[in-house]
Amino acid sequence: MTLFQIGEKVVYPNHGIGTVENISTRSFGAQFERFYLLRLTYNSMTVMVPFSHVGEIGLRKVTRNGEIARVLDFLAEGNAKRKADWKDRYKENSDKMRHGSLLEIAEVLKTLLSLQSEKPLSFREKKMLERARHMLVTELSISRGLAEFDAIGVLQSALSKSSLTLPAPA
Repeated sequence: MTLFQIGEKVVYPNHGIGTVENISTRSFGAQFERFYLLRLTYNSMTVMVPFSHVGEIGLRKVTRNGEIARVLDFLAEGNAKRKADWKDRYKENSDKMRHGSLLEIAEVLKTLLSLQSEKPLSFREKKMLERARHMLVTELSISRGLAEFDAIGVLQSALSKSSLTLPAPA
């Protein structure tokens, strides 16, 4: 199991970047459980994550630069395969967002952007596109030490090679 330190930035799948604010122990009867207290960047909400659930939830370190390069290459040149039926597509995309790998989030973004260029997205897919955009921008900016504005430029540059445009924040 990966251990995180107080002050470390981590990725909480489907919610984005958070900072480990505290590590505490709580007792439940005779059982003791250790927790990470995270403050999410997106909405300043705090979340308690039990050590025993870190793997199940998919809490992970911020993506390293080598993986970021793979994500940008995918956005520039990779193929976004998608299911025709919106229910199947939504379930597949939801699973990718929950697993939280940055490459899977990039796949969701690219799939929804290419679909959006053909027809309007449903309300739920628009919300998912917003979340994928936010998660990519924040993780790229933290991983590479960029201002969000510059991270948006890097993502847009990669997407433009696939004739796609990063949407403005909602």
